[in-house]
Amino acid sequence: MTSTPLYAMIRAVLILLLMAILPTGALAEEPESTPAGYWEGAIELPGTRLDVQVNLRLAPDGQWQGDISIPLQNARNLPLGDFQLSGQKLSFKISGVPGEPTFNGTLTDNGQRLAGTFTQGGQEFPFALEKAADPATAARHSLSGLDEVIGDAMTTFHVPGLAIAVVKDTEVIYLKGFGRRDVENDLPVTPETLFAIGSSTKAFTTFVLGTLVDEGLLDWDQPVRTWIPWFQLSDPVITERITPRDLVTHRSGLPRHDLVWYNNFSASRQGLVEKMAYLEFNADLRERFQYNNLMFLTAGYLTEVVTEQSWEEAVRDRILIPLEMSRTNFSVLDSQADPDHALPYREEKDRLERIPFRPITTVGPAGSINSSVADMSHWLLVHLNQGRYGDRRVMGPSTLQDMHLAHMVTGEPPERPELTPPVYGLGWFRQSYRGHTVVHHGGNIDGFSAMVALFPQDGCGMVILTNLNGTPLRDLLVWHVADRLLGLEAKDWIGEAAAKRSKAKEIGEKAEKKKATRRKPGTRPAHAPGDYAGIYDHAGYGHLEIALDGDKLVATYNGIATPLEHWHYDTFNGLKAEDDVFEDMKYTFYTDEKGHIATLSVPFEATVSPIVFTRQPADKYYDPEFLIRFTGEYDMETTHITVGLRGDTLTLAVPGQPLVDLEPDLGDEFVIHQYSVVSVGFITDEAGNITALELYQPNGVFTAKKIVGNTQGE
Repeated sequence: MTSTPLYAMIRAVLILLLMAILPTGALAEEPESTPAGYWEGAIELPGTRLDVQVNLRLAPDGQWQGDISIPLQNARNLPLGDFQLSGQKLSFKISGVPGEPTFNGTLTDNGQRLAGTFTQGGQEFPFALEKAADPATAARHSLSGLDEVIGDAMTTFHVPGLAIAVVKDTEVIYLKGFGRRDVENDLPVTPETLFAIGSSTKAFTTFVLGTLVDEGLLDWDQPVRTWIPWFQLSDPVITERITPRDLVTHRSGLPRHDLVWYNNFSASRQGLVEKMAYLEFNADLRERFQYNNLMFLTAGYLTEVVTEQSWEEAVRDRILIPLEMSRTNFSVLDSQADPDHALPYREEKDRLERIPFRPITTVGPAGSINSSVADMSHWLLVHLNQGRYGDRRVMGPSTLQDMHLAHMVTGEPPERPELTPPVYGLGWFRQSYRGHTVVHHGGNIDGFSAMVALFPQDGCGMVILTNLNGTPLRDLLVWHVADRLLGLEAKDWIGEAAAKRSKAKEIGEKAEKKKATRRKPGTRPAHAPGDYAGIYDHAGYGHLEIALDGDKLVATYNGIATPLEHWHYDTFNGLKAEDDVFEDMKYTFYTDEKGHIATLSVPFEATVSPIVFTRQPADKYYDPEFLIRFTGEYDMETTHITVGLRGDTLTLAVPGQPLVDLEPDLGDEFVIHQYSVVSVGFITDEAGNITALELYQPNGVFTAKKIVGNTQGE
C-alpha cells in the first residue's frame, strides 16, 4: 500500500524521538480507577497496527510520569508528559516530538481499558490500550523452575560452574550462580564470581569506538591511516582503503593468523600491529567474512592513538565507571588476586581437568575482559535502553543501533529452521530466532565459555558465564530462556544437543584412530637429529626454535614447547604436551642446494599456504668478540687474502678487487654479500684454532692457509 504523508511522518518521528527530562502535569489526587500501571495496545495507522507499550506511574510528589516503547521502531522508554486527568478522561503527550503526538482517551472496564484518539500534526488515529501484567513480573514468572533445568543441564554437559543474569527492560529479573568455581576446594559460584568472557570483549572495544564517533574524534568510514599513518598491511591497496568499520566487522580479507598473538608475551600491541604487514591475505577487502582477532587488536590500538590512553583506561572511563561495573578487570592475573574467581577447566575423556589460566593481555581488545554476571547485567541494560544506564546517557541511540545492525554477511548456511544465518554488526552477531531479532556474541578462551545475548525488540537479554572450555550449554540456555521469556512453544534444545554430543564424540574417536593412515611407512629423515636444531624466523610470526633433547627434537613457539616425532621423510609431528596447542601439527624441513636445512614449513594458518620460517645463523656469528678470531692474513699460493672486522661484520680483501662483506650463512659458513654464489668457510684444528679458509665457488673449492692472524678467542 501507499503510506499517507502523515503516516510517513509519524513513523519517521517515532524513530527519531528525542530523550528528554520527563515533563509532568499536576493532578489533585489519584482517582479511584487509577491509570497507574503497565498498558499494551496499538495505534491503528492506515494499513498497519503500530504496537505500543506504556508505563504510567504516580510519583511521590503527586505528579504523573510515564514512558512509551514502540518495538517496531526499536524505541524504548521514551518519556511522556503533559498529563491531564479528569474523571475517566486521560490525556498525555510524547515529549519533545514535533507535531505534539497526543493520546486522548477514556478509562473503561474499571480502569482496565484506555481507548480514544491519537493525534499528531492535526491528524487523528484510533488507539486502544489494555492493562497487563508488568513485563518484569511476567518475565520472572516465566522463569519458574529454571534452577532445576540449569542444574540438570550442567550435569549432562559436565559443566563445573555457571552464572547467569537475565534482564527485562530496566530490571535484572534473574541473577544466580550454580555449581563450583573451584572443584577441588568445593567453592561455589556466586553472581559476583569472576569469569573470563573471551570474545564477548569485542563489543566493549566497538562501544569505546562508538563513543569516539559520538564525540567527533573518529569516523567509522575513513581509512585507518587517517589516525595511524604508518599502518601497513601486506596488500598495499587494502592498506589505503581499510576503515575502522572494516576492522570490527571481520571483512578485512585477512584470515585469523591467531598464532601470531597466542601466548605471545613479548610483543607489544603496536608490535603486533606492525607484524600484520607480513601476514598473507586470502581475500579482498569486504569480499568475505573471516573472523579476525588481530583486526580487533588493531581497533583497540586505534583507541589508544585517538584517546592517548591505554585501551584498558579507555574502557574503564567510558564503560566500566559509568555502568558501575566495579569488579570487571582486564587480566586473568587480576582475577586470580580476587577472592571470588572461577578456575578454568576442560573435559578430557569424560572427566574434568583443571588447566592453567591463559593471559591474553596483549590482544586484550579482542578478548581479555573478566567479569561477573552481576556486573554484566549492567552491560545488558545499557544496550537494551538505547545507550542509557539509569539516568545517564552513555552512548547516542543511533550509534548504539548501528552497532547492532548488519554490516557483513557471514555466509554460514542455516543449521535449523528456528535460526536464520547470522550476520555481523560492530562487535556483535545478529540473526533471527523464531521470528525475534537476537544480537549476541560468545567468548571462548582456555577454560572459559561465555555468551551475551540481547533481544532488543523484546526488551530482554541474558549473559551466561561458565568455567568449562568450549561448552555448548551457554548457547542452549539462551534459546531455552528465550522460549520462556517470549512465550514460545518449548523446544528440548538441551536434550537434542546432548544426543548429538554423544554421537559427535563417537565419530571423533573413530577419526582419531585413522590419522596414522596418512603416514608414509618405511621412511627416515635425510639428516641427523642435531642438524635440524636451530632458530627459524618469519617476519610476521617471529621465532620458532627447534632444539635437540637427547635424541628427540622439541619445537618451541611463543613459549609453548612441543615434542616432535618423525612422521615421514623430513616431516615431524607434534606430540601431546602439557600445553597441547601444537599436538598433531606437522613440521616439514627443506634442504637448500648446499645440503643445509634452510627452511621449516608449518601450517600455522590453515586458510593460506603453510608459514615458511627461514633458518638463522647462530647468534655468535654476529658477535665481534667471537668474529675477531677469523681475522688475519691467508695465503692461497698465488695471492693473499685478508679477513678484517668492521663493527660486527667480517670483510674479505683480495688484491686488485673491491673489499667485500661476509654475511653469516648456514653450516658455519659466510656468504659474500656482493657475490651470493661464493661463500667462505673456516678450518680449525683439534684445539679449535683457525688454520685456513676455503672459498666455495661454483667451479671449485679453493683453500688459503692462515699465516698471520689475531689469536684472540683461539
